[in-house]
Amino acid sequence: MLDGIRIIEIEGLGPGPFAAMLLADLGADVIVVHRKGGTGRVTATEAPVLDRGKRSIELDLKDPEDKATLLALVRGADALIEGFRPGVMERLGLGPDICLAENPRLVFGRMTGWGQDSALSHAAGHDFNYLSMSGAAWYSGLDGDAPFPPPTLVGDIGGGSLYLVVGLLSGLLNARATGQGTVVDAAIYDGSAHMMNLLMTLRQRGGLPRDRAGSALGGPYWSRCYRTSDGGYMSVQCLEPQFYATFVDLLGLADDPDFRTQQGPDRWPELAARLDAIFASKTRDDWASLFLGTDACVAPVLDPVESMQHPMNHSRATWREIDGALQAAPAPRFSTRLDWTPRPSPKRGADTDAILAELKRG
Repeated sequence: MLDGIRIIEIEGLGPGPFAAMLLADLGADVIVVHRKGGTGRVTATEAPVLDRGKRSIELDLKDPEDKATLLALVRGADALIEGFRPGVMERLGLGPDICLAENPRLVFGRMTGWGQDSALSHAAGHDFNYLSMSGAAWYSGLDGDAPFPPPTLVGDIGGGSLYLVVGLLSGLLNARATGQGTVVDAAIYDGSAHMMNLLMTLRQRGGLPRDRAGSALGGPYWSRCYRTSDGGYMSVQCLEPQFYATFVDLLGLADDPDFRTQQGPDRWPELAARLDAIFASKTRDDWASLFLGTDACVAPVLDPVESMQHPMNHSRATWREIDGALQAAPAPRFSTRLDWTPRPSPKRGADTDAILAELKRG
């Protein structure tokens, strides 16, 4: 879908490379600028999944000749991605002003945790820190337990990479219409807070109190995980009454007065304890077979390898193992692009000579 779009990615950490991988999955020509003489220590592998579909050139951005090469790449690019702390690209002489002077249509994408200009913009941080400050971590976890959001997914990827991609694509559309580039300031703090607007809508109608203990996300017995006899887990989230009715019916509890209707927070611990005992009586596969394909909103908690082996994956081929690397296929899918075979991840600097030759040809 992005054939003809060229993205320059400056080697960095997690969210930036993920955003560039997603754009490469969608067909963009992504050239990742790896540090000359680098070891790939961040990914601990020579050809990481995050680099799939990209081309690699090794440059030393402090070297005048290599910096000139990068600016030559910028002149022929549609967008650039960088994930340094604020001010680093400027100190390298490669900030937005210089790059946009070389290419006024360029969309200059910047990925940070705290944003380019904030009280914490120069402070270090990680996924959980940004979520904690933005409010996105507050409702994660059962009442009484410390919040613990899924590592990297909600912050780095959800609030970071995906918002960077949306910003880049928006900038590209605008540049196509106006001829004017822009700078995209994507901050995980901002993106993770923005994702909370769904919950803020629930709060407007009284469905999400500030107190975690009384919220639907604070651990109702009908919205949590239960351990099975073999040490596995089943996820339960039958929020709506009709789905809850199916859930208790399949458990044989439809006539039990305690479970006939969804009880309030004062009874959550007691009824959760009863369900703990029930789910502990059978294996995860036993429960998965019982609930599969029903409207009870119950599913086994699988690791990625198990997910690849599950019948659901057989129908979607979402998880794949290619050359020994487990990876998920691109998302979303398009009716005109049904087939997908991943382009390989390049070794560091593998395309340097070819890219330099392209620049010489103009």
